[in-house]
Order: sequence, then structure tokens, then C-alpha cells
Amino acid sequence: MVSAGSRAGSGNEAVVRLVDVHKRFDELVVLSGVDLMLRAGETTVVIGESGSGKSVLLKHIVRLLRPDRGEVYFHDQRIDNLTERALVPIRPRFGFLFQLSALFDSMTVGQNVGFPVAEHTRLSRKQVDEIVARKLAMVGLDGIQSKWPAELSGGQKKRVALARAIALEPELILYDEPTTGLDPPRADVINELILKLKRELSVTSVVVTHDMSSALKVGDRIIMLYQGKFIFDGTPESIMRCDNPLVRSFVEGRCSEELLQALHEKGEA
Repeated sequence: MVSAGSRAGSGNEAVVRLVDVHKRFDELVVLSGVDLMLRAGETTVVIGESGSGKSVLLKHIVRLLRPDRGEVYFHDQRIDNLTERALVPIRPRFGFLFQLSALFDSMTVGQNVGFPVAEHTRLSRKQVDEIVARKLAMVGLDGIQSKWPAELSGGQKKRVALARAIALEPELILYDEPTTGLDPPRADVINELILKLKRELSVTSVVVTHDMSSALKVGDRIIMLYQGKFIFDGTPESIMRCDNPLVRSFVEGRCSEELLQALHEKGEA
């Protein structure tokens, strides 16, 4: 299997490292000895079939989950064994775009975007409002601060959630299926925003997606999870030349014999 990290540029600092990470839920093995290194300034795209552990991987990176075995590092600090209190100063350095946006329905757009700033800083209301305006402007939505989430389209909700994710200017942004539920033009707006934030904020990014057009557009690097391990780690160009049948079937959007057999064994086909 592939160790996800060896192909990354050696000149960049490791922002996150996962070392021999294992995770299971009851009898279901989700991660099986995963090694991963994320380097500063890179956008890493994680692909794989539904249930392959992509979102679980993200939650280990941001320490929403603890591994059953293994270690997780943010820069040189091990974080998988930290208490919730010890994580307080570290959490603002992560931005997380949830798959379903996860906006607070009882808050306006402005309140949603300003929420992490108000929670983690002692800035004045005026200063928070200025940050909210800047972040909404970055995603093309300044001026809608007084609207409610129920008044927004799916694409607008994603962009508001993204503005909230960058409100504290994190070092690392994690995107969980950022284009799910969007039509192609609106999905491409999100792709362009991912690229824009990389340029303007110099962030490190991890993008979990089923959307290969998105993966090829935003990724510096693509890794594929299969049965708890990485089976591909390379550039968008190299994945198009990969001869692994499991990788090829995913890239081409078809079911390989190997995948069909695996689904039969899990009772999903």
C-alpha cells in the first residue's frame, strides 16, 4: 500500500502528520494503519468510495476523533492525546467546511460568520463586524449579513460556511464534500474559491470529494483510500495515468470487478 507523504515536496514544512493511525467502530475497520503527511501550502484531495473513511480521516486531523492506535501531530505537537482544554488554543488554527454547511438556523449570516471570532477572541463588536464583512467579501457575499440561512440557496450556504471557516485565518482548512448537492456551475464557484483562498491566505488544505472534476482542478496532490489504506498518492496528472484497476474505475466513474466483489462481501451490492 501507499504511504501518503512520500510524494509531497520535501522543501515544505509538515503541518500535519498521522502515524500508523487505526480506527474501528465495533466490527467495522475504517482506518487500518494510515500514515499521512500534509505539507504547508499544498492542497491534498482525498478520494474513495462511500464509507472508505474519508470523513473519519478528516476528523482525526482536526482531533474531533481519537485514533484507537497511532499518533496525530500538528506541526511538532502531538494532539491525539490532548485534553479538550489543551486543544482550546489549537482549534482556531483549523477551519472546517462541513458537508451540509452546518449553519446555525437561529443566527443571521453575520452572526454565523462572526461566531468563531466572538468565541475565541475579545474583539469588539465593531471589529468582529469588520472581519465578517471582509470574509464574506472574499466569498463574494458581502452585504447579506442580515439574512437568515433559510433565505439562502445551497451554494450561498456553502460560501457562508466557508467564510465562517476562514474567519480566524486558520493555517489549515478541511473541506468535507464541498461541492455535494450543487449543480456544476455552482460547484465550480466553490472550486474557484478553494483556489483563491490558497493563493490569498497561503493555507494548507484537505479536500474530501467524490467529484473528480473538482479533485483534478483544486488538488496539488490526490490520495485514494480503499479498505482503510491508501492505494494511490500522486499528482492529478499521474492519477490519470494510473493502471491500478480500483483507481481507474473511480476516476472513470465505473464499477471495477474488484470493487463489485468488495461491495458484495460487505452486503452493499
